[in-house]
Amino acid sequence: MAASLRFRDLLMRRLMAPTPQGPRLCLRLMSSSAQEEVPKEAPDHSYESLRVTAAQKHILHVQLNRPEKRNAINKACWREMLECFNKIAQDPDCRAVVISGAGKVFTSGIDLMDMASDILQPQGDDVARISWQLRSLICRYQETFSVIEKCPKPVIAAVHGACIGAGVDLITACDIRYCAQDAFFQVKEVDIGLAADVGTLQRLPKVIGNQSLVSELALTSRKMMADEALDSGLVSRVFPNKEDVLEAAFTLAAEISTKSPVAAQSTKINLIYSRNHSVPESLNYMATWNMSMLQTEDIVKSVQAAMEKKDLKSVNFSKL
Repeated sequence: MAASLRFRDLLMRRLMAPTPQGPRLCLRLMSSSAQEEVPKEAPDHSYESLRVTAAQKHILHVQLNRPEKRNAINKACWREMLECFNKIAQDPDCRAVVISGAGKVFTSGIDLMDMASDILQPQGDDVARISWQLRSLICRYQETFSVIEKCPKPVIAAVHGACIGAGVDLITACDIRYCAQDAFFQVKEVDIGLAADVGTLQRLPKVIGNQSLVSELALTSRKMMADEALDSGLVSRVFPNKEDVLEAAFTLAAEISTKSPVAAQSTKINLIYSRNHSVPESLNYMATWNMSMLQTEDIVKSVQAAMEKKDLKSVNFSKL
């Protein structure tokens, strides 16, 4: 015990010893780490099932925030996701979005207990009216994830742990997908007696370009692990753990945020249009789009920075 105390005293004296630069670096790092502020909620983004923070300049972090329920997607989440991304689409300060899950998993899929009444006991007096109500409900749920795709800001999904059912619907509507090594993906709907109806069956074949594999996943509900997700093209990179995948996602978002917002948002919109249209149609749309977008001052600023060998981070692009 005496030796242990002497060693501790000696260590503290060395750490506290004065240097030309002031206190020891390690203590400064410990102090700054302890004082690091927790990101605050972004203005006008207060939700029950989501947490939205201004992670860095021009970057918003959207978290599925029901960790005690494994981020199961409930009625509030269906509604709030739509509200959240409609606001982000109109936010002139936002240039990129990272979406992740709080706690141990990305999401366990829909919250069956919360949504059972809507699905199993739809309102209506006869088959036609019940069907009409169900169609309206399904269309609202579809828009919950389509709004991510329609949002002009690039959206990066950072997945860890389980990404089940509606989670696959969600991430296939994102522009870029990273995952941790412990991530797995599961089209689970067939196991609860229904066909996935809010985006997976429509987007997943275009994301991975393998109809046979999509059919296998959707008809068996088997798990696709991280390495297979990388090989198939569902994700573009795999990282050792949650911390690393989040760090990589924010680094990527920061890189995107240095580009002209006119260029970045135009690129996203035209990539999605081209996915759903022929090459001649897409070229015509691109020409029509750029006949106005080419008149932006962002081109002048970007070219000038390149000629002067300046980093784009130094360029002050106007809000969009």
